[in-house]
Amino acid sequence: MAKYLISFPSAAMKVPDGEWEAVGRDARAVIRETKEAGVYVFGGGIDETVPPVLVSANGSAAEGGYPWAPPLDGGFTVLELPSREEAVEWAARIAKACRCDQELRVFQFDPES
Repeated sequence: MAKYLISFPSAAMKVPDGEWEAVGRDARAVIRETKEAGVYVFGGGIDETVPPVLVSANGSAAEGGYPWAPPLDGGFTVLELPSREEAVEWAARIAKACRCDQELRVFQFDPES
């Protein structure tokens, strides 16, 4: 089975005022369903109040991420599923609950992980 990343950037969340509570309720319900189905690996959201730290190969650290890369923010879920088709189905359920499109990616298999 492969692990799939289902994610969205913060800017994709264009939820009208008054609907945030329903979005949270619906999103948590889908995550509970993934856990009940035994496909949930982990998930969460990037804490945008904490700036990233870029750690170099020599061990030095500097506040901020790669200057050339877009910011990494938003939310994500990692599921372990037998097929891409099932991953698309779960991504669609998450998209409906979150009221925004989701990006689906597959992790490369690493026999050491």
